[in-house]
Amino acid sequence: MLAYWLLQIAPLAAASELSEQDYAELGRQIFANECASRMSCLISWNDGEDFPSLGIGHFIWYREGQSEVFEQTFPALLEFLEQHGTTLPEWLQGSRPAPSPWQSRAQFEAAHNSPEMDQLRQLLATSQNLQARFIAERFLKQQEDILAFFEPQAQPVIERHLNTIASANAPYGLYALIDYVHFKGTGLHPSERYRNHGWGLAQVLQAMPADRSTLDDFVAAAEFVLRRRVANAPTERNEERWLTGWINRLQTYLPESQTFTDAP
Repeated sequence: MLAYWLLQIAPLAAASELSEQDYAELGRQIFANECASRMSCLISWNDGEDFPSLGIGHFIWYREGQSEVFEQTFPALLEFLEQHGTTLPEWLQGSRPAPSPWQSRAQFEAAHNSPEMDQLRQLLATSQNLQARFIAERFLKQQEDILAFFEPQAQPVIERHLNTIASANAPYGLYALIDYVHFKGTGLHPSERYRNHGWGLAQVLQAMPADRSTLDDFVAAAEFVLRRRVANAPTERNEERWLTGWINRLQTYLPESQTFTDAP
């Protein structure tokens, strides 16, 4: 199980060392975080958003020509699935990034029972382990970029935070890092800012005390960053409605949550 594996390896080891059972465990928890484990949530378009969110990780998919502050991830997932032997439905094959075919939430809802939607549901329901692997590998590839984001004099503190958290209270620390990057991004993209403040992992690490790297510190810093995001968000987005769920998700990073089992 994921908990057992994380107890056996060094912090931030290669994702290729996880077993299928490990990815299943990670995928189940991310699916619970994003969708409350509801299969109907694998294909959704949230009220107040201008794009669909797909899969266990609510991967974002933009239509052609669309530009938003959030990083698009669904086309990269499709490419990843193909690279790992998944045969995509014909309408999803082709060049990347393929644009979303739906021009509005109303059009998306109208297509709910179409053959294409049924094929997409089947794809996302049967590829959950690979979706979890995509999320984990994406984080592991971004560590160096996160470190390089900071000024050289700040990098030793950030690196210590990353390594200490990853090994803290296994498996919770590494899960916290992987999940937060998927949940709110790295914080490296200039577009992901409200009033010049980001909300990704880089900003959380920056908000932590320089002399402490506990999981409690990480969760407290993440809550601070997310509350700041809500305070700075455009009024019309009404992000306050999501804050309680976001804060609850952070609590799964702590051992008291008993998110994972402790033995194989």
